[in-house]
Parts: sequence; C-alpha cells; structure tokens
Amino acid sequence: MAVNFWYIVMIAVLVWYSTITIYVAIRGSYDVKHMLANLKKDHADEGLPPTPGK
Repeated sequence: MAVNFWYIVMIAVLVWYSTITIYVAIRGSYDVKHMLANLKKDHADEGLPPTPGK
C-alpha cells in the first residue's frame, strides 16, 4: 500500500515538472521571438544599415 502511494507521488511530480518545463520552453521561445523582432525594429528605426549577411 505504501509503495503505491510513492508511485502516485512520483508520477504526479514527473507530470508537474514536465508541464512546467514545456510551458517555460514555449513561453521563452515566444518571448525571444518578440525580443528579436523588437531589436530588429529598433535597429531599423535608428537608420542604421542592415546587418551584413541578412
């Protein structure tokens, strides 16, 4: 009986950790995408020439 309890706790922790990890990865990629777009926009607004290789 006690073993079943620890298996349930272990599964719950793994699900929780996986959920948080996936959420942070998705939100982080969204934030980085917007940050890079804002930097590109700011770079263009300053009238600077485009970065070579782009």
